Amino acid sequence: MVNSQHGMTQELLAKLQHGDAKALARSISLVENETDGYEELLQSLPYNLNRPVIGITGPPGAGKSTLVDSLIGLLVNAGKKVGVLCVDPSSPFNLGSLLGDRIRMSKWYDNPNVFIRSLATRGSLGGLHPKIIEITELMKAAAFDHVIVETVGVGQSEVEIAGLADITIVVVVPEAGDEIQTMKAGLMEIADIFVVNKADRPDADQFVKNLRLMLAPAYHNRYDEVPVIKTIASQNQGVSELLKEVDHLLKHHHSKEKKYWLLAERAYQLIQRKKMNDIDKEKLKEKIKELSGKNSFQLYSFIKNYM
Repeated sequence: MVNSQHGMTQELLAKLQHGDAKALARSISLVENETDGYEELLQSLPYNLNRPVIGITGPPGAGKSTLVDSLIGLLVNAGKKVGVLCVDPSSPFNLGSLLGDRIRMSKWYDNPNVFIRSLATRGSLGGLHPKIIEITELMKAAAFDHVIVETVGVGQSEVEIAGLADITIVVVVPEAGDEIQTMKAGLMEIADIFVVNKADRPDADQFVKNLRLMLAPAYHNRYDEVPVIKTIASQNQGVSELLKEVDHLLKHHHSKEKKYWLLAERAYQLIQRKKMNDIDKEKLKEKIKELSGKNSFQLYSFIKNYM
């Protein structure tokens, strides 16, 4: 039975590496559901998967999906194969993707050079899918030239994606002036490129100027300036300039030190999750319910006894 399982895993991996979309979809489902053999599949992935991962994040309504749609078009026209992961918010009750039935990027679903998978956050506090690291590694093992991860843009997902992507693009819109003023320092630091989308709106130029002024102090801690690129993604304007900047950064400005930090971040997340595996939320809830019924539940004492 073990040999049979091993053989099936190796066959699935071989198909995955040859760009078989069904094998990739099946592999992702195995990992999402922690089906028997999923750990062997992950451990069998080849070393040094240097396929670039482009992270796209930013507040809801910034036009991230339209931008991704435009990027897919440019890459496909250039003869590239693209894998896309879209991380959506999910209901805390059924853990399904609330946006799973959207029409977003629908024209690419039948294109053999494009693979799109929508993932629910499944209650993950950070705003990313709990298995996003593993699923991204599966995407890198498949025969894609580029892997794009688009996050929902809530919670800490903007910062978390820096531990996942080789290039992180933060998308904002001109009306986000107040948001920029209160923007977390971490978000300012993780952006490799800022995109001001919907740049045909009033005050876009002033907004770009203000954003560059805000970014200026951060340059002291970096090797180079953070590019700020204006786009009107709905009209495919500025997107080719964005792609050129992405290619330039991937070729010239991706330091090995940053790569090691990215890998350390991934290892930390996976080790942390492994240690949490034995903790079941349903059992936690039942125990809390029981103690509360006896008027003897105290959160911090409860946590101490559970450790």
